Amino acid sequence: MARRIFVGDIQGCRAELETLLERVRFDPASDVLEPVGDVVNRGPDSLGTLRLLLKLGAGGVLGNHDLHLLRVARGLRKSRPGDTLGAVLAAPDRDELCAWLASRPFVKAWSDVILVHGALHPKWRDPMIELAGLDPLTPDARSDFATRARYCAPDGARPERDDPPPEPPFAPWFEHWLATKRDPRTLVFGHWAMLGLVVRPGLRGLDTGCVWGKSLTAWIAEEDRLVQVPAEKQYAAFD
Repeated sequence: MARRIFVGDIQGCRAELETLLERVRFDPASDVLEPVGDVVNRGPDSLGTLRLLLKLGAGGVLGNHDLHLLRVARGLRKSRPGDTLGAVLAAPDRDELCAWLASRPFVKAWSDVILVHGALHPKWRDPMIELAGLDPLTPDARSDFATRARYCAPDGARPERDDPPPEPPFAPWFEHWLATKRDPRTLVFGHWAMLGLVVRPGLRGLDTGCVWGKSLTAWIAEEDRLVQVPAEKQYAAFD
């Protein structure tokens, strides 16, 4: 049976991704790998991660670190302290890998699942329409919300800071989405390592902080099953 295997923020943790694929008995002939975004940066092997995902024909969506790599590669943004993208930028297959990454959408939807890296704006009637055709190289308020938001108000306004947790009317974005939408599909997202694993009716939050020394998590949709592997080490310091 074909399976969709959704994987939380990889962030260059290629070794843990390979272990996770072994643990779920991933079959590239039938299974589809669907990363939640942020497949690169801060971890030890962004280059190996991209090459593996390309080889496996992975799907997935764009995250904020993926956008950062694409914009740095095009000279639209400077590298930041803590980036671990040098090997990608110097690789002979850099253009192929960046083209593959740039072809990821900001949101994917099936009859039973919606996948986004960060958040869905509570005022969006149809995220697929709102985010369709956006250029990952061009800053846009919609793609920024989809890849970076955590808390928001009922109208989608975001607080100045996410830490410490802001006071009402701000709440986790999905609380507003679930309160206003009658959509039976399960929301799968990442981006929020501080929140950790989220398993609630209609929600699967899969960023369990592998790059911070915690774990890498997969959700197999067809089996409604979670699989986790521990990080081999802590690769990045908390901001």
